[in-house]
Formats: sequence, C-alpha cells, structure tokens
Amino acid sequence: MNNLAPSQASAQFITLFVLAMAARWYVVPWLNRLPRADALTALLWVHVFRYVALNVFSAQQNGFPISDDGAMEIVVGDVGGAVIAFAAIALLRRRIGLAIPLAWLLVAETVYDTVLNIHGGIREHLMGAASGVTWMILVFFVPAVVVSNVLLVWQLYGRRNEQLGSTEEGGLPANAASAQRAF
Repeated sequence: MNNLAPSQASAQFITLFVLAMAARWYVVPWLNRLPRADALTALLWVHVFRYVALNVFSAQQNGFPISDDGAMEIVVGDVGGAVIAFAAIALLRRRIGLAIPLAWLLVAETVYDTVLNIHGGIREHLMGAASGVTWMILVFFVPAVVVSNVLLVWQLYGRRNEQLGSTEEGGLPANAASAQRAF
C-alpha cells in the first residue's frame, strides 16, 4: 500500500490547522497592535518568498512527475505573486495608497493560483509524488501562504477605513523615523 498521498494530505492539513491556531492565538493579537501598513507588510512578507516555487524545476529533474506546462504554471503564478507582494511592501513603506489595491490583487492572484495548482496536481496525479524539499514546501510553506492570505483579507477588509499613516523619511512612519535616527 502506498501511504505517500494520505501522509502528504494529512501533513498539509495538520500544518494548516496548527498555523491557523497559532495565527488566532498569537498573530491576530499582534497584528491588532500594529498600524495598518505594518500589519499588511508583515503578512505580505510571507508571499515574497513564493519564488521558492522555482524548486519545481530541480524537483522535475530529480523525478517529480510534473509536466513542463505544469511546472511553468506553478512558477509563473508563484513568482508573479512574489513580485506583487514585494511591490506592495515597497509602496506600503512609503504609505502610498496604491499598495491596497495591489494587496487585493495579490489576494485574488493567490486564490486563483492555489485553485489552479490544486487542479493541476489532480490532473497530473501529483498528490504523494513529492519528496525532499518539494514535500517540505507543500507541507509547510503552502499552508503558511494560505493562512497569510486569509489574514490579509481580514486586515484589508476589517481595517478598510483606517489610513496607512504618514511618512517622514526612508518610508517610515513619522514616529518611527525619529526612533531610527537614534540608532
């Protein structure tokens, strides 16, 4: 009997549950204490590292049975998400309002990319085929992206009437800029 598919699915579910509970107990209260722009920035940083999906080419060379089209689909979606997240962070550092629609774009892109990747994985019978680094990405990083995306929606919608804040120098809020000068 091949236990790889159920073990991967179970590990993903457990990680999703554990991260959701950690978010509920620790991340949500922490985000509530931050200014809106800082809270969004913290959540966006998780998405910046989605370029780790480039690993799929190495995994493919080492036997992961994904097609070239499937691999490219994963890479384009995740690297695109990473670029959008980084651009939104850069705008948030300057408290530029365009960061908010860009963050919403990332949310939509992430949902689309996740559904597309699940569909591709089913189509190509990939569940349980991952090993090594690819398995770790699927079991730990993908659930972190999902939880971060849910928290991002919560922050974007729940704090929609809150201003991003003013900036002084270096893209920092006015009160943080003077604190940075002290160092």
